[in-house]
Amino acid sequence: MRTGTGIRALTSRWTVVVPLIAVVALVFSWGRDVPPWAVGLIALCLAGAVLAAVHHAEVVAHRVGEPFGSLVLAVAVTIIEVALIVTLMIDGGPKTATLARDTVFAAVMITCNGILGLCLLVGALRSRTAVFNAQGTGAALATVATLATLTLVFPTFTTSRPGPQFSPEQLAFAAVASLILYGLFVAVQTVRHRDYFLPVTQEGDLQQEDTHAPLPTRRETTVSLVLLLVALIAVVGDAKAVSPTVESGVESAGLPHAVVGVVIALLVLLPETIAAVRAARHERVQTSLNLALGSAMASIGLTVPAIAFATIWLDGPLVLGLNAVHMVLLALTVVVGALTVAPGRATLLQGGVHLGIFAAFVFLAISP
Repeated sequence: MRTGTGIRALTSRWTVVVPLIAVVALVFSWGRDVPPWAVGLIALCLAGAVLAAVHHAEVVAHRVGEPFGSLVLAVAVTIIEVALIVTLMIDGGPKTATLARDTVFAAVMITCNGILGLCLLVGALRSRTAVFNAQGTGAALATVATLATLTLVFPTFTTSRPGPQFSPEQLAFAAVASLILYGLFVAVQTVRHRDYFLPVTQEGDLQQEDTHAPLPTRRETTVSLVLLLVALIAVVGDAKAVSPTVESGVESAGLPHAVVGVVIALLVLLPETIAAVRAARHERVQTSLNLALGSAMASIGLTVPAIAFATIWLDGPLVLGLNAVHMVLLALTVVVGALTVAPGRATLLQGGVHLGIFAAFVFLAISP
């Protein structure tokens, strides 16, 4: 009787039902031309799946603690983002040669300026000063800067291939180096220097885990982990179903094709954005920064190697090199980020500056 009641209580929760409905919408829309009214329904399912993903990510994070919780969501989202990019590149042909670059760079700008700036703003509004661990956050920012330069800047200046492209040997080196750097960072974050990535109090002491909420059981955590993956698959799959409408809308509006990559990155990063802002509202800014910078790092460190492997059977060129405007934005992001991270404290000003850079990125994507 208890088992039946527990199952009914579980299946009645919207966080379980909504991801399943979103997956059903994905199944019926996959590979089909979807009418406008159906696109609206899929968009609603997409929004519901995002909220459900955030809920289940928070359950898993509460069980395993920081920084493992942030790592679970960042890696899960990025793996499925890679699948989305590869799928769109297979379907899109030569016109998607810059899709990986556009999406990865958009993810870096969204995470390192949009999410980071918004979380600093929320944290500063709550406590006047947002505090975090400069050692861990600085290490994460340095790794993001290195990965971005290695994979997105160097192709513009290499001479083995015409245009902003790597040669096969250079692409293989960049892919292996990205994986090694990402793996090294994860080892440092979760094993050797885990305390560098834990939330801190206003006095700089390590913040204790929330004690007012009981830890979820193993069964609840397992169910939430499975449903998190289901919700993320639904998010990316439904985003793919909506993407033709987005592409046609971008083309009809006369906007650059790079805007498609920005929209895709915004959709895919919605769960992390909501989770990061919620953490900042609870004065756990370090958790927010773990999510933001960890997502940027995973987006590069996992996407580029996967795309490099996929080029074995993908036709057409792979353009990874950034143009001059984007390189300036990346350099500005790294410099401002370093100045923001170094003190271990930030005010409304730092949050506003990062949001200003993000606004410039969005504006220049629309009007290059």
